[in-house]
Amino acid sequence: MIIPFEQLDNETLTAVIEDYVLREDTEFDAMETSKETKVQHVKNLLIQGSVVLVYSELYESVNILPKDQFERAQNEEVDFQ
Repeated sequence: MIIPFEQLDNETLTAVIEDYVLREDTEFDAMETSKETKVQHVKNLLIQGSVVLVYSELYESVNILPKDQFERAQNEEVDFQ
């Protein structure tokens, strides 16, 4: 289920993105930038709509996924961690 990121307060959204950045840091290895810059980059991707904030009822967790990956998974009824 997609969570509209605009409905989260800024502090909560930032915490979710920071957690994502820490878990997915290998994707950011080429970008030798601060955590704040990485967080802003992910926020920009959310605003652009290229990634989405997703809640998994099965795992009771929130994740950030590329929109096309989420849509493909929805067609296959896959639940994300």
